[in-house]
Amino acid sequence: MSMISNLRKAVRLTHIRQRRVDLSHPARSPLGSSVVNCVVYMDGLRQDDCAAYEAIARVRKSGRGFVWVGLHEPTEAEFAGVAELFGLHPLAVEDAVHAQQRPKLEQYGDTLFTVLKTARYVEHDRLTATSEVVETGDIMVFTGADFVITVRHGGHGSLGPLREGLETVPDQLSKGPAAVLHAITDHVVDQYLAVTSAVHEDIEQVETDVFSDHRGRGTDAGRIYQLKRELLELKRAVAPLGRPLERLAEVPLPGIEADLRTYFRDAADHLARATEQVNSFDELLNSILQANIAQVTMAQNEDMRKISAWVAILAVPTMICGLYGMNFDHMPELRWTYGYPLAVGVMAVACFVIHRGFRRNGWL
Repeated sequence: MSMISNLRKAVRLTHIRQRRVDLSHPARSPLGSSVVNCVVYMDGLRQDDCAAYEAIARVRKSGRGFVWVGLHEPTEAEFAGVAELFGLHPLAVEDAVHAQQRPKLEQYGDTLFTVLKTARYVEHDRLTATSEVVETGDIMVFTGADFVITVRHGGHGSLGPLREGLETVPDQLSKGPAAVLHAITDHVVDQYLAVTSAVHEDIEQVETDVFSDHRGRGTDAGRIYQLKRELLELKRAVAPLGRPLERLAEVPLPGIEADLRTYFRDAADHLARATEQVNSFDELLNSILQANIAQVTMAQNEDMRKISAWVAILAVPTMICGLYGMNFDHMPELRWTYGYPLAVGVMAVACFVIHRGFRRNGWL
């Protein structure tokens, strides 16, 4: 089990190292500290990068294509210009600037505002009572008739590789901003499935420790509880997304064509599988925690039975020694030559008989 787990972790680490570097990182972006990228797409093909106001002016003048603006943790002042340029609702803007939002889908006129929670599995050599297992972040997506604005919070979940992958499929990009929204949601849901698969390995390891030969004595209940806390964080990201995806798949919304609703339905099916896995993991951890507590209680009861058995065995010689330790002149067999060996023999035989009785009953 340990060797297989280490092999899986090595494969995941190799996959992480082989990912392409996001060349649109804010530190290298000429568009500003929070604007990661601003690109015009026409007929599914990427045009030259330019400022947001130039991009939207070009798209609206030509009457085709759309603008994709990506931001990373913008401040209110940095996002104010973008919000005014694209006519974003103040409530949605407030949610986009301040992270830690619940997954949801809101409609403001012809603009859709979608909040997604990203998830990443944190690699660790061994699960401890303080290990971080799941790291979450936020992606907010504004989609209009001719624009997509993505606002990302957190140190992971870069959309650079996703953008590069979409650019290799112009037919999909030509479907407009809704196609980008689907690609982002599908990417986030795929991350959920990858995280649940990795968390399953941790649960299997904890389960093995609990039901191993030492019968839970060395298993720290804090590890199980920590895993439950991390799983709860993942559940808060996965479960609330079900309703927004259901709306995208079933309800007619601005910019969401009928053929694209089929794609959202597929993403909703994947999300349902991830949700079922998270719920089953939570129930399994409850059972493991209860089994661990029961085993510790049983081990303590066995220790108490052993202590009680030895106390009962030692009670016989203690009683005899205490009796003959009394300072009375007239006691039976005090001056008998064989009195001492007889007393020792009686104590030995009594202790042996009691010991055999406890062994036969499973106390020792």
